[in-house]
Amino acid sequence: MQIAIINGPNLNLLGKREPGIYGNESFESYFEKLKAQYPDVQLTYFQSNIEGEMINHLHEIGFSYDGILLNAGGYTHTSVALRDAISAIKTPVLEIHISNIHAREEFRHKSMIAPACVGSICGLGMKGYALGVAYFL
Repeated sequence: MQIAIINGPNLNLLGKREPGIYGNESFESYFEKLKAQYPDVQLTYFQSNIEGEMINHLHEIGFSYDGILLNAGGYTHTSVALRDAISAIKTPVLEIHISNIHAREEFRHKSMIAPACVGSICGLGMKGYALGVAYFL
C-alpha cells in the first residue's frame, strides 16, 4: 500500500512555529515514528509552501497511490485550484489538520477542499496523520 502525505505552507516550521497550537515536534521527526508504526505501508512525504508545486505533486501521484493525506495549511481556506486538483485525480484524499480549525479564527472554519475529499480529521494533533493511515488500511 502506498500512502502519500502532502503538507502545505508553513508546515515546514512544525516544532518551531506556534508550539502552543502545533506542538514542539518537527514533522520529519514525527514522520520517522509514523513509518515505524506502519512498517508494511510505503509512506512518502512532500511539503511545499507553493500552491502550484502541491498541485503538480497531486497530479504526479494521484493515479497510482492508494491514499493521500493532505494538510493544505492556509490553502485549505482559499484554494479553488487545489480543490480542482483533488477532484481531477483518482486517488482518494483525506483532509488533515493538526489544530481544530473550527475552534480558531472564523476564516478558518470554511474549507474549500473538504467537498472534494473523502473526509477530514482535525484537532487531534499529529495523531491525525496516523488515524488517516489507519483509515486507508
